[in-house]
Amino acid sequence: MHRVKKVKLGDKTEGYWKSCLGGNMTAVDGLTDSTEVVEMEDGPSQFYVEKHSWGGLRDIIHSSRKYSGMIANKAPHDFQFVQKNDESGPHSHRLYYLGEPRPSATDDRHTGLLSASLSYSHFSSCNTVLQVVPWPLNSFSLPTISLYRSGMPYGSRENSLLYSEIPKKIRKEALLVLSWKQMLDHFQATPHQGAYSREEELLRERKRLGAFGITSYDYHSQTGLFLFQASNSLFYCQDGGNNGFISAPIKPVEIKTQCSGTRMDPKISPGQPNFIAFINNNDLWLANLKSGEERRLTFCHKGLDNVKEDPKSAGVATFVIQEEFDRFTGYWWSPSAVEDSDGGKTLYLLYEEVDETEVEIIHVPSPALEERKADAYRYPRTGSKNPQTTLKLAEIKTDIQGKIVSIQDKELVLPFTTLFPGTEYISRAGWTTDGKYGWAVLLDRSQRRLQLVLLPPALFIPVTDDLAQRQKNLEAVPHDVQPYIVYEETTDIWINVHDIFYPFVQTSEDEFSFIWVNESKTGFSHLYKITSALQPDCYQWSGSYKYTEGDFKCAIKEEVTLTSGEWEVLARHGSKIWVNEASKLVYFQGTRDTPLEHHLYVVSYQSPGDVVRLSKPGFSHSCSVSKNFDMFVSHYSNVSTPPCLHVYKLTGPEGDPLHMVPEFWASMMEAPGCPGDYKSPEIFDFPGKSGFQLYGMVYTPHNLQPGRKHPTVLFVYGGPQVQLVNNTFKGMKYLRLNTLASLGYAVVVIDGRGSCQRGLKFEGALKNKMGQVEIEDQVEGLQYVSERFNFVDLSRVAIHGWSYGGFLSLMGIIQRPNVFKVAIAGAPVTVWMAYDTGYTERYMDTPDNNQQGYEEGSVALHVDKLPSEPNRLLILHGFLDENVHFFHTNFLVSQIIRAGKPYQLQVYPNERHSIRCPESGEHYEIMLLHFLQQYL
Repeated sequence: MHRVKKVKLGDKTEGYWKSCLGGNMTAVDGLTDSTEVVEMEDGPSQFYVEKHSWGGLRDIIHSSRKYSGMIANKAPHDFQFVQKNDESGPHSHRLYYLGEPRPSATDDRHTGLLSASLSYSHFSSCNTVLQVVPWPLNSFSLPTISLYRSGMPYGSRENSLLYSEIPKKIRKEALLVLSWKQMLDHFQATPHQGAYSREEELLRERKRLGAFGITSYDYHSQTGLFLFQASNSLFYCQDGGNNGFISAPIKPVEIKTQCSGTRMDPKISPGQPNFIAFINNNDLWLANLKSGEERRLTFCHKGLDNVKEDPKSAGVATFVIQEEFDRFTGYWWSPSAVEDSDGGKTLYLLYEEVDETEVEIIHVPSPALEERKADAYRYPRTGSKNPQTTLKLAEIKTDIQGKIVSIQDKELVLPFTTLFPGTEYISRAGWTTDGKYGWAVLLDRSQRRLQLVLLPPALFIPVTDDLAQRQKNLEAVPHDVQPYIVYEETTDIWINVHDIFYPFVQTSEDEFSFIWVNESKTGFSHLYKITSALQPDCYQWSGSYKYTEGDFKCAIKEEVTLTSGEWEVLARHGSKIWVNEASKLVYFQGTRDTPLEHHLYVVSYQSPGDVVRLSKPGFSHSCSVSKNFDMFVSHYSNVSTPPCLHVYKLTGPEGDPLHMVPEFWASMMEAPGCPGDYKSPEIFDFPGKSGFQLYGMVYTPHNLQPGRKHPTVLFVYGGPQVQLVNNTFKGMKYLRLNTLASLGYAVVVIDGRGSCQRGLKFEGALKNKMGQVEIEDQVEGLQYVSERFNFVDLSRVAIHGWSYGGFLSLMGIIQRPNVFKVAIAGAPVTVWMAYDTGYTERYMDTPDNNQQGYEEGSVALHVDKLPSEPNRLLILHGFLDENVHFFHTNFLVSQIIRAGKPYQLQVYPNERHSIRCPESGEHYEIMLLHFLQQYL
């Protein structure tokens, strides 16, 4: 029999926790500071995690991370299907992708053990450990390689350009495993010792890149030209297209340059593939691959070291646009070249010009700490000035030989703010399929109004300082040339910017049709086919034009709903659709079956009705469809099955393309084995008091003993744009959660209101009150798991997360210190006034409009509510964090000290927002385990 003394929670003394540890007291929702805990008898005993020395924990973590490095190699990505037209050949497609070079088999078909050659790029000046481990694949094993590179994260790899051949016919009685073939011959894609430039390092942070080597490429299908950035330079090679296909690795050609500094974001001109563009020192450049000619297109940046005196850029996405809107480029080639009368061609580049003069400059410690320097950044804090931005056009004329004849910089007929008043962000841009229009997606500052705009090239006039000449240029613009606002959305919550826009080639001058995703209409992201009327008005651009409401706005002639229901078409974070105009079908990914799984679907846009799922249920898929819509590749897993990568062929009657059946065709990657101690989490759901069904998952302690309660770790993120609980394999990114369970902890993860894939109302529960609703759902989830899983000890709960999860970890112990015994907060936002405009104002409005929300949601202003017992709060932060600046932790700690509250702080001097150095990552995980075993 176990007894607990009566104690008032308002004291929150250390004696309270001692009394909890001595008995079976359960902290539950609804406890107040004056609540008394009554005696309980015959309760289960508590399980105590075995305490290890620091060295012992290091061995545990090192072993866990070493294994995660073996299985966490990212599957191939950035797929490019190229159909082979050789009827006599054995292969139908060549599939290009980025991935880590893997063992290549001597034969595509195997019934016994594979003979494999282990190939990997040489790393200069680094320590390399080669480990070969079993790779279960039905009846045989395929070796795989784990590389540990000093200075590289565990599990990171050097990506390269690879390809696989897809055969026309297969033997269905044997498993076909496609070889991963190297395109590049003995090519080192990572700079020596990982020495990336500052621009590359920051882009890697914004893209959350863990892989090294080639991380993106551009491809021109007609010529088979590949263009990519690697090893601090630009390279190209050719395969496929009109030049045929290679059968052996080729040596890429380095593109020489006279530029100083790093060349970034290279792109091939679709209409004249001999030309490429790239960014150098915040300006656009042009190069001819054949002649070697190189020209600077824009002259915005002065190249000064002083950020204050050099605020302009061309073709470069700003920090907020990259970090908060997932746009990583600032220029776009027209898809075709215009044939001139003299046999030459005219090429167009649409680009964004940015002036950050009025954006605040902040200083973040430099990675070169021994030099005691600080890096200066333009960082728009919420409520402050954003960059001023506009769209411009570079016009490049070439002669019949392809040599550059002239380059002209062009600007809009009137200032961008005059044409589109109220626009704050250019969130997306590009060209229509036929090149008749540039297009842009514009957002106001509140992010509650979106406009999709068409911009004809004739709307841009040559840039000149001569006012008389400018007037002549304006007079030369035809009166019927204007921008068109072909679609507009408004909402009371916020607009989630997406990547789904498919413009059809214009068949009539007076209308424009496209496929679009709208979330505002029903609260769920769905596909629509829209036709807008293009009826130009007469504008005197050379006169004194003044904007009036409704200018340029097109009437909607038709809006056809293609999908509907309380589920989502996946549209964010680079999601794609594939449109088959011949059969009038659109392929997309979504959550129609369950919010926990992503699947590939197809629907007719001519006669909408049936939505057909093509991917296997019981798994979550990420798919890519071939250009002729006869195949797709799927990277898929579930909570208990590590990722596989399979190719499927769509077969069925030609007269019914909507109901084609996916047939397994070949494997590119089979699921690796799990660690011996791996146990998959159990997904659960429960009705929340908010009226929403909430999902969570729990990791059962491996050494579970009936009747005993285990210390519990609540792993949390809880913010917008993220979903933690879904039916995907959790053994990679979250392998530490399995490690916690293996040591005897119960681990709980809950997606409460504010997380994504559940509709705008669910996510929008945070509107103007971040930090005020999330903990309620987390506590409800803890109550549910304690009732359903009797091993959860609610008297010993730790809350831990990173970034927004760090913020909620602090909120948890501030708002519910009676529920959370300890909090471990990584890189937390502690005062929303210090975070950026694009993110904070989307969810919280401006500080002037929502003062109460900012005050309630800033943990640094509520440190008086932190517990007074020591060893209940640990804060971790990278000193170089240029996203959630170390200022947040600095300010929080200063407030904690003023309030006389205890805390512990762990600083990582050489880390940014993401911990990348393996030593730092290992230390963080040991620190986490040590803190939990000592104080939970």
